[in-house]
Amino acid sequence: MANRLADAISPYLRAHADNPVDWFPWGAEAFAEARRRDVPVMVSIGYATCHWCHVMARESFSDPATAEELNARFVAIKVDREEHPDVDAAYLSAASAFTGNLGWPLTVFATPAGRAFFGGTYFPPQPVAGRASFRQVLDAVWDAWTVRRTEVESDAGKVATALAAAAEAATSVADLPDDRALDAAVAQLGEAEDPEFGGFGTAPKFPVAPLLDFLLAHPSGHELAARTLERMAASPLHDAVDGGFFRYATRRDWSEPHYERMLYDNALLLDAYARAWQQTGADWAERTADGVASFLLGVLRRSSGGFASAQDSESTIDGARVEGTYYTLPPEERARLDPPPLDEKVLTGWNGLAIGALARAGRILNRPAWIVAARQAADTVLSRHRRDDGTLLRASLGDRRSEAGATLEDYGGLSAGLLELALAAGDLSAATAARDLVDLCLDAAGDGTCPFETPGGGDPVLEATGLSVRVDPSEGAYPSGLSSMAQAAHTLYLMTGERRYERAAREGMRMVAAQAAQAPSAFGTSLALMSRLAGEAEQLVVVLPEGGATTEGALLEAARRHGAPLVAVATESQAAALAEAGFDLYTARTTRDGLPTAYFCRDFVCRLPATTPEELSAAGGR
Repeated sequence: MANRLADAISPYLRAHADNPVDWFPWGAEAFAEARRRDVPVMVSIGYATCHWCHVMARESFSDPATAEELNARFVAIKVDREEHPDVDAAYLSAASAFTGNLGWPLTVFATPAGRAFFGGTYFPPQPVAGRASFRQVLDAVWDAWTVRRTEVESDAGKVATALAAAAEAATSVADLPDDRALDAAVAQLGEAEDPEFGGFGTAPKFPVAPLLDFLLAHPSGHELAARTLERMAASPLHDAVDGGFFRYATRRDWSEPHYERMLYDNALLLDAYARAWQQTGADWAERTADGVASFLLGVLRRSSGGFASAQDSESTIDGARVEGTYYTLPPEERARLDPPPLDEKVLTGWNGLAIGALARAGRILNRPAWIVAARQAADTVLSRHRRDDGTLLRASLGDRRSEAGATLEDYGGLSAGLLELALAAGDLSAATAARDLVDLCLDAAGDGTCPFETPGGGDPVLEATGLSVRVDPSEGAYPSGLSSMAQAAHTLYLMTGERRYERAAREGMRMVAAQAAQAPSAFGTSLALMSRLAGEAEQLVVVLPEGGATTEGALLEAARRHGAPLVAVATESQAAALAEAGFDLYTARTTRDGLPTAYFCRDFVCRLPATTPEELSAAGGR
């Protein structure tokens, strides 16, 4: 039996390399083998820091008898959902036709053509509480394939057709919401608030960072956002020792977390707590932001400057692999143990989230070291994940680069993060790199119905299955490719004044406007951008003198608390270079009397320059 996973980039795949299962990685070879043998495919999807993925690996995929049955009847494909998010999204949607409450590990059975006909999540080794065992599932699927194959293939085709129709309907164009409709969305979310413990719903409870983005962006949502963030900070979801947040809690009171700590959650929450401080001035918001940044920089940051994807929920203590125990220990006991391992993959889009969060939070809270870290991460990702033609790769591990193509979320996440770095640090190279990435996606879309497309198209193997979704608007724990690209395009409009970027942002958001109004909890980032699009375009540019540039002073303190959708800081020479490169917001922005000088603009009409907080306030700046 060939070991096809031993040399994988993905730590998740390598963890399964020594299983007795005859695993294939995602690719055309696996489906060709299924066609040759005329057997179904089992697509098993998870990620390296997933607790229940570890459990199913130990119980079933490491069991020789189970592996023998699996190998004899199926072609088994192992997929890292973080390396192939489009594959994960497609099969997650397909599996939802057969069962609800899906998650990871995701187990999907498909025809040799890749079309799903049954799916589920974790299956135990023995039947438990009405849940079939994994081997019982294998037997039932094999029976269906051999006895009712025509029916199975027909059902699989119907699922693919239904998914395509649903995807088309999900992106039907509608008008963008006005302030009244956005207020109604906030009110709907308020009705779902847990009045005792905070957060939304009962259990499980997630930090829902994109939703917090909307509440922080829309004035009527500010109080709800602050309440939620304060209660989360004081809850067991927050690791008071290392400062990061766990992925989710299994109890209504935020207790009994699933202990993996994800880069995307913590990047987005760093941004949220910094903005909460900006709005409230609360000590708890600043302390929590400092703690989250400490986790990002002290635990997830790699020597290259990029950020690992996640930290595991499990660690080895006294020779046993256990979940969560490490995180329940006080600092002095933790210090004597090896911490849970990291998934050291550097993902383009997720690193973009970290770059943007560190840059903006660093500007708001006056933490210059965070902005430096953001620049280092940006340099790493651009040097390692950008091809000679300007297109992106999805992932790397050390000096090795994954063959997985970048998705729209990579282009959107990285370009949005680079623009935040440009705004916080006057970084011309970051601004132009972001503009190039957005332009690539606009050019790839051409005259299509969606203004943004992935350069070079999607995964060809997935497209051959008929399950590929051209535009996936869903926002789970982090922004979708569509919302992040639209966000970057809108920021570019505010920096350049080029209407094509504004049109693209609006057209992208019109594709999800109807859905967002009906289900605001699932479209937080989109609603945040819609809120900005509903208001006047406001920008604040702060120009620092050369040589004596400083981040201290009353005017800069006022700028840090300013609530304009776009706040930019640059030295005089940086502003001149950005203006020359086509970022017209910076044109003619100079200091007065050698002092830091602020320009408040509304719809690109700027007031008189201000050198004091009082002058800024008089000019219309908050």
